[in-house]
Amino acid sequence: MLRDLHVAIIGAGMSGILAAIKLREAGIADVRIYEKADALGGTWRDNTYPGLACDVPSHLYTYSFAPNPDWSQRYSPGVEIRAYLERTAQDYGVDALIEYGAEVTHLAWEAPSDRGWRITLASGREERADCVIAATGFLHHPNVPSLEGAETFAGAMFHSARWDHGVPLDGARVGIIGTGSTAVQLVTALSERVAALSLFQRTAQWVLPGKNKRYSQAERDGFRRDPSALATLRGQLEANWVANLADALSDADSEAMAVIEQTCLEHLENAVTDEDLRARLRPSYRAGCKRLVVGEGFYEALQRPNARLVTAGIDRLVPDGVVTADGELHGLDVVVLATGFRTRDYILPTLVRGSAGSLLSDVWAGSPHAYQTVSVPGFPNFFMLVGPHSPVGNFPVISIAELQMDYILQLLERLRTESLVGLSATSAATTHFNEVLLEGARKTIWATGCQGWTAQDELGRPAVWPLSIDRFREAMQVPRFEDFEVLR
Repeated sequence: MLRDLHVAIIGAGMSGILAAIKLREAGIADVRIYEKADALGGTWRDNTYPGLACDVPSHLYTYSFAPNPDWSQRYSPGVEIRAYLERTAQDYGVDALIEYGAEVTHLAWEAPSDRGWRITLASGREERADCVIAATGFLHHPNVPSLEGAETFAGAMFHSARWDHGVPLDGARVGIIGTGSTAVQLVTALSERVAALSLFQRTAQWVLPGKNKRYSQAERDGFRRDPSALATLRGQLEANWVANLADALSDADSEAMAVIEQTCLEHLENAVTDEDLRARLRPSYRAGCKRLVVGEGFYEALQRPNARLVTAGIDRLVPDGVVTADGELHGLDVVVLATGFRTRDYILPTLVRGSAGSLLSDVWAGSPHAYQTVSVPGFPNFFMLVGPHSPVGNFPVISIAELQMDYILQLLERLRTESLVGLSATSAATTHFNEVLLEGARKTIWATGCQGWTAQDELGRPAVWPLSIDRFREAMQVPRFEDFEVLR
């Protein structure tokens, strides 16, 4: 007789929707999604800034079981991605499982009491669950820098993930702080709208050119009539991605990595005509050490007469704008913080207390780690999607989550068939797993000397999966149950 499981999912973004669909397909009907916001979509709900798009080809940023023939272009805008997630959730009945405005503040393992996890919401209400799947992602805690004088700035200032659409931009003087993918998209989208645009660059980024092919109506109609053609396209895109990007990043000395670096360099040299500007835009580290920025039009936008690259450090904000370390005042009406996210927080700051009373925040101590990217010793029946060491810097995130969910389902099946109280990775297995990753990280592009969220953490652990994608697929095939502590 199968044990009934109640599974709580935290987060109604891409991976939370996936988890709910797969759980119900596996016959686990007692599922609840707790979402702190008032709508689903995760990253694609929170981010609404001008120029927002995914830097992964749309047909790869799609659930394998829910192809979308209607993507408008190779790198589709955020509004289409959010609509796709909303439609998929509705098609699979996931929207009925979501409780909105339900922020989870505490999780505590209290077995052998009924349903081992006690879930506390911000409202004070408590719920119980046998298993918890953290589908919180890693791009949902905005990184807001502390800037001296920020409170004195007379204009509007906001983080890119908290875009204020009530602030007029046309004809305004806009400053963008940051140089990652978001900043590149913003510069490209806004340069023709604003009176003056200042990009405050602390670290230059390598930009990989990405032609944004538009799919014609005839092509989209063809995908709808012939799903096999769409499947073939997806297969080709994935094969190209693995061969030309994913596996290249895991081997800094590979021929494919050399091609990437040469492509980025040629893009910079061919697109930027001014020698001084080109020199300031050229990074001092190897291409790929920080997550590659993919896009077209950025260099051209930055060379418009109304655009300026500022490389002097920011000293302080004043009512009229930004004062840089060289003493220059940059007059601004709007400041946008394109400063990214606290990517290593994952489910934190939710307080997660394990079987021995330890807090997950203490166990991680600023260096998140997991076994096979999904389980943490001492936290039974607590599983993560797109958790620590996931290949988020080198593989499409939906494909990652699908592989991880298939792995988690096998653990849940054992809980059901053997009526086990709990499963969590052993400390020994987790230590060994991290040692393997650490050894593999030595040859990756991320170990060549740079700072960023894809680089190693302060303990030397790789933040992202350092091995080949085939190794990740192999790791996710079948759990080694001998690597798990069983609670009966």
